[in-house]
Amino acid sequence: MSTSTTASVSTHILDTSVGRPAAQVAVRLLARSGRDADWQALGGGETDADGRCKDLPALPEGTTHVRLDFAVEPYFEKKQADAQQDAPTNRDSGAVFFPEVAITFAVRPGEHYHVPLLLNPFGYSVYRGS
Repeated sequence: MSTSTTASVSTHILDTSVGRPAAQVAVRLLARSGRDADWQALGGGETDADGRCKDLPALPEGTTHVRLDFAVEPYFEKKQADAQQDAPTNRDSGAVFFPEVAITFAVRPGEHYHVPLLLNPFGYSVYRGS
């Protein structure tokens, strides 16, 4: 059992429509200390070629809730532009259906939380990884 007074967070993104990591997606980390507290933006980073965001900042002591904001619209726009003829486009308007994904979860001191995002143009899912 860890004696750390803070939790830690990591994430990665897999584009399930192509079975590959999603690179160059901006990720922002926010935290709060209590259900009714205001969110504090801590910073963020961008996913690398393996879909991992390795430079997320540390959580402050007393953090009880974390939010990861993923800016997926630029990723899908670039993907559509790169594969215009080979990939189906959004049948509604050509716009990205989920331009942003926000994942909020509770944390406990001393625990590590790895939160993978499984992403495709029309849906997503998350889970607590290891």
